[in-house]
Amino acid sequence: MNCDKKFMKFALEEALKAYDENEVPIGAVLINGDGVLICGDHNRIEQLGDATAHAEILTLRAASKILNRRRLSDCTLYSTVEPCAMCAGALVLCRIKRLVYGITDSKFGAAESIFNVVNNPALNHQLEVTAGVLEEDCRELMKKFFANRR
Repeated sequence: MNCDKKFMKFALEEALKAYDENEVPIGAVLINGDGVLICGDHNRIEQLGDATAHAEILTLRAASKILNRRRLSDCTLYSTVEPCAMCAGALVLCRIKRLVYGITDSKFGAAESIFNVVNNPALNHQLEVTAGVLEEDCRELMKKFFANRR
């Protein structure tokens, strides 16, 4: 979908902010059912000294405040990297309709790589998932970040 690329570019802009702040460059944005961008954020783990300050979690928190509700069942979350188990669980608990992400995460991924939290039939909610949107752009940013750290 063309709109997936459009919104993933916003998530990449957030990831670039993380990169500039020396955080692992992961960005996320959330749109409502009408295709309106509600909010976005990026990893702030080091900045906030908080292991839960992942881009997805911060975006969900902001969206819940802005929309004044905890259930985000008409919303789509875009993330540059496949969410971890914590973030995937939060997506399920918020009842996100759809997840779109750039690259898989072979160490922490919980939408397909290691676990499939977002579509586990034992849970009471499952998400539509689209992977690989602007995959190369997302991958190159992560490679660049980790190459500079070595």
